[in-house]
Amino acid sequence: MEEVLLLGIKDKQGYLSFWNDNISYALRGCILIELALRRRIGIVRDPGRKRLPLPERMVTVLSTRQTGETLLDETLKMMKQTEDAGEKMGVGTWIDLLSGETWNVLKIGFQLKQVRERLAKGLVDKGVLRTEKRNFLLFDMATHPVADAHVKASVVNRVVALLTSGTTAVPPSALDAPGVQCRVLRAVCLACTAYTASVLDNAFGRLGYEEREAAFGRCDEILGEFGTWPFGGGGGPEPKRKPRIAMGSAGVDVGRESIRGLVSAVRSEAVGGDEDAGFELVAGVLEVLSKLDSLL
Repeated sequence: MEEVLLLGIKDKQGYLSFWNDNISYALRGCILIELALRRRIGIVRDPGRKRLPLPERMVTVLSTRQTGETLLDETLKMMKQTEDAGEKMGVGTWIDLLSGETWNVLKIGFQLKQVRERLAKGLVDKGVLRTEKRNFLLFDMATHPVADAHVKASVVNRVVALLTSGTTAVPPSALDAPGVQCRVLRAVCLACTAYTASVLDNAFGRLGYEEREAAFGRCDEILGEFGTWPFGGGGGPEPKRKPRIAMGSAGVDVGRESIRGLVSAVRSEAVGGDEDAGFELVAGVLEVLSKLDSLL
């Protein structure tokens, strides 16, 4: 969540683009992904679930152990209370409710408030951002310029390394620090959620046009492979969503071997292979976010 927000924030101005309608919804998806990667939630292990589209498969709480992150623990508590009340909801429904995208007045209380501001303040506490006051004609607004450029550069470097790699093996420079749980899937989720949140282009400042075009095409293909379950089942001649930049000749079949390598590496991280409830939930979230432009 923090890394996606960090990619979107303008370094010196300290705020997100006013024209970005996607990031708030994408961040709610990131919350579910983070809880799934920490093995707190997953998809209900019902054999009949396979008849349902991924976004409609029911979410269940696997563990109520606190994470230490306020947004995550708040969401986990809400999901557990809902489940204890005898109601289970699908992946897409949870993202909608956390975003406030509902006509049901009885469920308005599920909306998480001020997610971007709370994440930014968390990054301020960690010394990554700082807080300033800026005047925008009629009002003053708190902004959060980058204080530690090395942290943001590390995130950018990991994303670029993943999306420009031409090798079958996943490059170590694309992964988080050793010891982090699910390192390869985290790298995939970071790139895909940044893409759907419309902040991925902020990582490509040092790339030329052809390289940018190829990287966007690569990310679209990765999203297609990981927005299905089991992972790697999204292959086909057409991408699952329209790329933001035309792929052209530079983006055709570039890095197919590296994507297969990614799928293989992520599968090795799964617990129980294709029966991994947490990884299946991640696939459901990515499927929902892959349709974000049409949803909004």
